[in-house]
Amino acid sequence: MFNVLTPLGFYVRCTKEWWEYISTVKHPILGSRLEDVIATLSDPLEVRRSTKDPAALLFYRAEPPRFLCAVTRKENGEGFLITAYPTDSLKQGEIIWSASG
Repeated sequence: MFNVLTPLGFYVRCTKEWWEYISTVKHPILGSRLEDVIATLSDPLEVRRSTKDPAALLFYRAEPPRFLCAVTRKENGEGFLITAYPTDSLKQGEIIWSASG
């Protein structure tokens, strides 16, 4: 479905089947938001390490009054999308990368 370069220097991939699962079963609100998820990965506001799973990275993009979060993991040099969802706030966690420097 997509393979997008993040500002952290690695690609995140997502298959068509996985995107259909995310956008129809897990978070149907994202049904027409594929391009927004790709933009969140390629041009995030901030990237944080998950406090629940240190291997997971949370990419955030502002969409006032909310945020869009794309959750990824990188294993064996390959990144993949775990899920994506709209949220009211950024989760706690170490800031890995920020657009503001």
